[in-house]
Amino acid sequence: MHLPKFVKIVEVGPRDGLQNEAQLISVADKVALIEQLADAGFAEIESGSFVSPKWVPQMANSGEVFEQINRQAKVCYSALTPNMQGFEAAVSVNAKQVAIFGAASESFSQKNINCSIEESLARFKPIMAAAKKHNLPVRGYVSCVLGCPYEGDISAEKVAEVAEQLLLMGCAEISLGDTVGVGTPEKVTKMLTAVSKKVPLNKLAVHFHDTYGQALANIYASLQFGVSTIDSAIAGLGGCPYAKGASGNVATEDVLYLLNGLNIQTNINFNKALTAGWFISDLLGKKPVSKVSQAFRAQVQ
Repeated sequence: MHLPKFVKIVEVGPRDGLQNEAQLISVADKVALIEQLADAGFAEIESGSFVSPKWVPQMANSGEVFEQINRQAKVCYSALTPNMQGFEAAVSVNAKQVAIFGAASESFSQKNINCSIEESLARFKPIMAAAKKHNLPVRGYVSCVLGCPYEGDISAEKVAEVAEQLLLMGCAEISLGDTVGVGTPEKVTKMLTAVSKKVPLNKLAVHFHDTYGQALANIYASLQFGVSTIDSAIAGLGGCPYAKGASGNVATEDVLYLLNGLNIQTNINFNKALTAGWFISDLLGKKPVSKVSQAFRAQVQ
């Protein structure tokens, strides 16, 4: 068994996590969260999304958030940009990386962004060209890599096909998302086997939701396969609105506890990460989803 010596955690809480929270969070509180995460040592923080406020009200103040962050030189503050308008908005506030999102499920693509997979990829070409001109790296997301709320199982070959197209377009990294959280380690290994034939492992990340309590097991399977980039959300924020009972992204605190236990380096201060999770959970008026966070908080109270 060859586990990676170092794992990069991409903290998606401020964007992917908060976007599904009904309670609107102020610019000042988002900035405070992002700065706490940067201070904890996260090198990549998804800090906002430039989408229509009509569809995602929580992200309406992303421009102000980017303008007010007290930035650290070594931290990549990234933004989701589904179209050219969003891309231009991200560039105007000096986002250090942009992200685009496709899907491995035709039904999910149609219901989520009202177009086919092929059409969605075609829409990204102007963004890719503009990003190259601005020398901005682009991250590509693939949704529903292990299952879809409309289609059920998704073939590993289809995931590999979409991931390869994103790579050929110029994406620097491709994040494979189990959007509804239905994956199990065996399915993860099968999917990664197919995708890694088309995309180098060092360009892949995994993004697991914990709907059925399988996220940490799936991350362990991915580590064994050789993946060394993991997306997670502080306090387990978020979830997929299309998945019944979706409990959100895997909690960063739980991922850190796993990695620390495996002696895998992350360069992240565990205690500061816990504090950031407690901060946003208190603001939302609820317990962190993270079991690790709950256990440590019980010890200090």
